Formats: sequence, structure tokens, C-alpha cells
Amino acid sequence: TKQIAWSLVRQLGPRGVGVVIQAEHTCMTLRAVQARGSATVTSALTGLIRTDERTRAEFLSLAG
Repeated sequence: TKQIAWSLVRQLGPRGVGVVIQAEHTCMTLRAVQARGSATVTSALTGLIRTDERTRAEFLSLAG
């Protein structure tokens, strides 16, 4: 997640970047554990999205 965010920062030079990723752990769902729905959510925020409270709140509400 951080690598995606920083790649966008380097390539585009925006005032802020927000990345939210939800992924399922296939090692948990395919092996003997078979824990269906064992997902994790990660996020990375830079610039204004990290430092400005209103901008961050708007981004996170849209990312839902």
C-alpha cells in the first residue's frame, strides 16, 4: 500500500495521495484453516490527505 502511494507521489507530484486496499489472505482461505472472509485492510496517506483533518475525513468516507 505504501509503495503504491509513494509511486503515485513520485510520478504525479500531487498535494496528497490516499490508498486503501482490502485483500483476502489466500493462505488462510486455501489451506487447512479455511478461514473464509479473512480479509485485511491497509491504508497509506500522504500530504494533505494525511495532515488536513477535513480532507482526510472526506477521503476516508469516500473510500468507505
